[in-house]
This record gives sequence, structure tokens and C-alpha cells, in this order.
Amino acid sequence: MQGNTRRTGIMTDVHRRFLQLLMTHGVLEECDVKRLQKHCYKVHDCNATIEKLEDFINNINSVLESLYIEIKKGVTEDDGRPIYALVNLATTSISKMASDFAENELDLFRKALELIIDSDTGFASSTNILNLVDQLKGKKMRKKEAEHVLQKFVQSKWLIEKEGEFTLHGRAILEMDQYIRETYPDAVKVCNICRSLLIQGQSCETCGIRMHLPCVAKYFQSNSEPHCPHCNDYWPHEVPEVFDPEKERETGMSRSNKRSLRSRQH
Repeated sequence: MQGNTRRTGIMTDVHRRFLQLLMTHGVLEECDVKRLQKHCYKVHDCNATIEKLEDFINNINSVLESLYIEIKKGVTEDDGRPIYALVNLATTSISKMASDFAENELDLFRKALELIIDSDTGFASSTNILNLVDQLKGKKMRKKEAEHVLQKFVQSKWLIEKEGEFTLHGRAILEMDQYIRETYPDAVKVCNICRSLLIQGQSCETCGIRMHLPCVAKYFQSNSEPHCPHCNDYWPHEVPEVFDPEKERETGMSRSNKRSLRSRQH
């Protein structure tokens, strides 16, 4: 299994604590995952050599396989930061959220998801989402309550809010990839470079192909005159910068840590 037979299927206390803490967070950036791994070794096996992260996670996944659960790696759509999330492979719906949200709240998420998938930008305005409140299944919900529920989705890392508009968090994309492809086959967008599900990105104005911002950044990295990889017409958008983990290390702190620090200070 993945060429790593030496420790396949063996979970130590280090692995178990790591898995438990990742479950608590739902999704973490790679730099935080590495910190978490070091923390777990420090607590349970401080004299051991820290296993390479990929092997460490493969080892956990080999045990989780029979439970149809997997620690999955992805990247954020806006800037290409690597992220890890614990994904339930057995469900192709949003049933994982059912234990945390009421029926009408889940339906609000479905409505928001549909608007996001159908949009050209990958965003849905809060106004458009709230206008659908009267159509929700289950208990009636006022717009004020719905605003609060949308913030719960943001806090739980299912949605991201930017200036009154909502898009899917990287966690939701990793978790719901199959569900989105099956539920919205005619509206689904795929990146021309990595072939992964695309919610937000850039598109060619001539042929219409789409690319994730991180894929655009990498594809045109050393190209002063970018041309569409499909039709070869001039690429009309600003090419974003490639995410550089070295620069991130220099700052010594991920965005999520900065946010949590800020929230503690208030």
C-alpha cells in the first residue's frame, strides 16, 4: 500500500493524538500541520525521529481506509497554500454537517452552495442568499437568523466571506468534491491545468477555459507575455504571485495563527 509496508496499519499514540487534534480543527494549513505533528511527538515520543509528514499521514490513512475516512491534501484557491482536511469518503452529500446544523440551516447551506456553483465568479452575495430564506425546508428562519447561520458556516470553515460575498472554504471543496460534481454536473467548472474542481479562478475571454489562481501563477511564472494554454490568445488577467513557503517561514506565523492571536486579544 503506497510502497510503505514497514509501518502500514500501525498507529502510535503520536498518530492518534495528531488525528484527534486534526478532527477538532477540521482543516489546517501545512505549516500548522507540521507544528501539530511536532507537538504530538513532543508529548508522546520526544526522543523519536519525526517521520516525514507524507509518510506520517500515509500511515494514518492506511488505518483509516477501512473506515472510509482520509486525511486529504489540497490547496487554497486564492493563493495556493497547502491545506489538510479530514475527509469522509463514505458520504457523497453534506451529511457530515448534519450533526452540527439543523435541517433549515443545512438547506441554507445548499442554497448558498448552488448560488456559488452557478456564479461566474465563484461567489454569492449575502443579499442573494438571504433572499432564499422563505424557501428553506424545516423550521422557518428570519433573515437575521440566517445571517447568524452564515457566520456559523464561516467559523466552521465551510464558507469564506469577503466583503459581503461568500465562497467555499478549501475544507468544503476537499470534503464535497464528489457531491458537487454529481449534484451540479452542468454547472461544475474544472481547472484546465490541474483538472480539479474550480470554484473561483480566471478564465480565457476567447475560449472560456478556466484556471485556478495558483495554477495561473505557476503556469505563467516565467512568461512575460502569457497566452492561453488552450487557444493561445493573450491572457488578459493579472498573473498572481506563486505562494512561497520560504517567505512564509520568514514571517514565522501563518495567517490562521495571526487570526487566532487577534481574536484572543479582543
